[in-house]
Amino acid sequence: MNIKRILWPTDFSENAAQALPLVTSLAEKYQAEIHILYVLKDYPAFGASYGQYDPDDYQKMKDWEKGFAESRLDEICEKFLNACPLYIRHISVGEPADEILKLIKQEDIDIVIIASRGSESHFDFGSVADRVIKCTDKPTVIIPV
Repeated sequence: MNIKRILWPTDFSENAAQALPLVTSLAEKYQAEIHILYVLKDYPAFGASYGQYDPDDYQKMKDWEKGFAESRLDEICEKFLNACPLYIRHISVGEPADEILKLIKQEDIDIVIIASRGSESHFDFGSVADRVIKCTDKPTVIIPV
């Protein structure tokens, strides 16, 4: 197997971080790119469940969350990925599984390494990981947490 591009989706949780040792090990072994994806929630998609809000407030919230995500990605890259040849940060807005599947195609990802569940899942196997493995033909490693 020739691995050139690795995708590590993260929600910045401890669960997601448990995938990092394998991500960095494979990247070093194959001199592969690491694509790190963080997905922002699309609040308008939740509709009335969040109540009424001003579009300017929504934009401020979105800008704040994007800034937070950029700083967390910088921190992770500096702390854990310095030994890797290349890491590429991606921030998108939408449903995590949809965005992961889009990025797999867009970047021609060779392998996905994802935690079995994120910070908000109370089940042993999260819906995002489940959907990714069912909807991609790319090798996907699920890290049990």
